[in-house]
Amino acid sequence: MAASCRNRLVLICLLAGAQGAPAKEAPTTQLPISLDAQSTEVDYQHNEMTFRKVKISQGGMSVSADQAQANGQSTNLNFEDSHWVFKGNVKIATDQGQLASDEADVTFVKNLLAKAIITGKPAVFEQRNPQNGKPVHGHANVIEYDVAKSTVLLSSGAWISNGPDEIHGESLKYNMLEKKMIADPGEQNSQRVHITITPPPPNPKP
Repeated sequence: MAASCRNRLVLICLLAGAQGAPAKEAPTTQLPISLDAQSTEVDYQHNEMTFRKVKISQGGMSVSADQAQANGQSTNLNFEDSHWVFKGNVKIATDQGQLASDEADVTFVKNLLAKAIITGKPAVFEQRNPQNGKPVHGHANVIEYDVAKSTVLLSSGAWISNGPDEIHGESLKYNMLEKKMIADPGEQNSQRVHITITPPPPNPKP
């Protein structure tokens, strides 16, 4: 049995406590999660919720897509420990950068977005360096975003560029906070890492 709502849906989860339990004061660092959707459908029999044209936001982070499906405890909009699948025009925006893909598996832990595994042809990420304004961007068939560590792990056809320089490998890890790239030899599947460096143009003669 399913219930649906066709009007724009806006939900703000204050996350003060579990459903049915006495509300407890949230930590001062805990930000509310807001969910904005064009429509929703609740399947009580299979314990699933489906949202369309959805955007979930928390502080400076947001996830949007054409469709999102939550299962398990998350059908009660409990983000304590929940799993979501986003499909179609998936965009993840953070303070450090942004990611885009065809599909994403997103995990919330303790009311925080903890991990996102995005897949696409390809999945992409981009970060703009505020110091010099130059973007760092990359793509791969699979990108795993670890929120706590501020890292993106690109797998299967990984490529990262800072503009003039390009790095290719089977697996590349980039730290968006420290702006460092690591190519672990144990994750290359016997392939080698290739780096292409484009020298700057010569200075014009006076």
